[in-house]
Amino acid sequence: MINKNVMYKYICSFIFLLIVTSLNAQRYSATLSNYEAYKAFRGKPLSDKFSNIESVKIVYDLKKQKMYYFDSTLIPLHYDFVTNYLSYSQDLEIFNNENYSDTDKNRNYLLGNLNHIKGTDKWVFELAASDHMPIALIERFYNLIVQSTFIGSNLKFYLNNPEKMEWFQQNKFKIPCVKSDFIFNEITYQEVVSGSNVGILKQYKLKDLESTKPNSDEIIIVDGTPDILPNVRGIIVNELQTPLSHLVLLGKNRKIPIMAYTNALKDNNLKRLLGRKVELKIEIDTFYVKETNKKIVQKANTKKKKLIIDTTVTSMVDLSKIPKNGINYIGSKAQNLAYLIAISKDIQFKTPENTHAIPFYFYIKHVQSKSISPLINELLANTHKDSAVWVKQQLKKIRDAIKKEPINPQLIAKLNETFKNASFKNFRFRSSTNAEDLDDFNGAGLYDSKTGIVGDSVKTFEKAIKQVWASVWNEGSYGERELFGIDQRNIAMGVLVHRSFPDELANGVIITKNIFRKNFPGITVNIQKGENSVVKPEKGEVCEQFVAYHFNMGTDDDDFDIDYTSNSNLNNNEPLLSRKEMSRLFLVSQKIEAKMYRYWRKNRYHPVDIEFKIVGKNRDLYIKQVRPFNE
Repeated sequence: MINKNVMYKYICSFIFLLIVTSLNAQRYSATLSNYEAYKAFRGKPLSDKFSNIESVKIVYDLKKQKMYYFDSTLIPLHYDFVTNYLSYSQDLEIFNNENYSDTDKNRNYLLGNLNHIKGTDKWVFELAASDHMPIALIERFYNLIVQSTFIGSNLKFYLNNPEKMEWFQQNKFKIPCVKSDFIFNEITYQEVVSGSNVGILKQYKLKDLESTKPNSDEIIIVDGTPDILPNVRGIIVNELQTPLSHLVLLGKNRKIPIMAYTNALKDNNLKRLLGRKVELKIEIDTFYVKETNKKIVQKANTKKKKLIIDTTVTSMVDLSKIPKNGINYIGSKAQNLAYLIAISKDIQFKTPENTHAIPFYFYIKHVQSKSISPLINELLANTHKDSAVWVKQQLKKIRDAIKKEPINPQLIAKLNETFKNASFKNFRFRSSTNAEDLDDFNGAGLYDSKTGIVGDSVKTFEKAIKQVWASVWNEGSYGERELFGIDQRNIAMGVLVHRSFPDELANGVIITKNIFRKNFPGITVNIQKGENSVVKPEKGEVCEQFVAYHFNMGTDDDDFDIDYTSNSNLNNNEPLLSRKEMSRLFLVSQKIEAKMYRYWRKNRYHPVDIEFKIVGKNRDLYIKQVRPFNE
């Protein structure tokens, strides 16, 4: 006779086993027979480097020779799956060392992602950029996926790091491979600044914005990237952005939702909502625009932020020595470059040679002249501020007057004396105001930089300086200061002067964090060939973009991993930097970040924004700027 308690326990155990088996069956599968099966397991990739990708994670058990496609939303990490479902018992460090190595020795699993570009028939097999799987295993893994899914020959292998791209260049692969342009060319939507806002949806052409001032309660659609960001509730542009472009940086500073949507001018839903009050919500992989009855809440900036102007320093400042409290008389940009020069003595990078700063004193004296000062006073008297046309005209009058007024001849004489024995003839004159490169106001792209050439009758030092001074009163810089409540009477322009770089091979920007994946190590790098701009690219230009990271504290080149988002279309989609150069950027930028926060006397609580160049036949690394990165 069977004991009832034993029978009850047996039945409960059996039911529990059925439930677990059923749940497991829902969470993974050995095959994907159609797109519906794929959809059952799809989720978002761990990295937000592409905004139009859905992904399913894959594990192939080498010992049992079994394939597992599993739910990427419920089980975000490969390690979670093998420990919870395949009885793997080692810790994460051992798992990473063995299963992302460059050999099949000690490997238990092949780990990958099956990515789909939304709205297309493009399918991409991708390994982690840190996975150094040998070619034979990659090809075996690829063929196993082809055999166990409905995708067939549509499946491509994505070359997401320098190692794989080098193998491809050497014709070592026998499977179809693609570079970042295969994915990047399909992007139609891009989150620039996430968030939500309510406003009246309006559409403008770029040329309209030259004479028309959108209302502050509007969310606007624009047929391109505006040079000057209007004071609005949200912005939709129809061209993709470099993640570290001025539009992105200024948008993050303002904290308004901004997105790029290539179909914005053709989208019937957006057309239908023009002129209506809508809510715009921007997320990493999608956006919503819908009619709403919510109130439009205007943020009033009643406080005026006073800026410090110290005019007691009346001579050129040599930045080879760190000025004391220089931010008050030469500006943040010049002060920060002095810090970089000091840091470069301990770390292997170069800074621009012959670096000096022209203090605020000379700008203030210049604009106090009778031909300039009344124009500034008239602008700031508030009489016609609501007229975009009048403000634009008045700003131009001020700029023209600054350029026309003769400069202090003693300043030019001092410059000529300072640079008479310099090895360089071309010098770059760059803005260094008291209203840029700050924690709460980056001022990206608001002011101008110009070149002056020793002995040149056209590109004179005087002309370059006055053009930089005049950019204090650019429409963009004036408007941005107004928006942030900066007292316009307290603005002062210092000028940073150093040799220029007519022979640069590449230029770029580094953010000392992984901007595509939260709580994950790395730096984000945008770089472009030659002098072509990263922060303000020409239409159709795509820069190289990658994240560099490592999981240990070693300093060897092999300790670093590179994950590409895009490659430069000006360089035939080939890498602009060697692996050694990429590693060097990582090491240098991390050390600059740490040392800058000591100089700033602040806790290391957020990343920095670094501008660099690769110069000359020796491919020297020059760091030309550092400032806080406003997230």
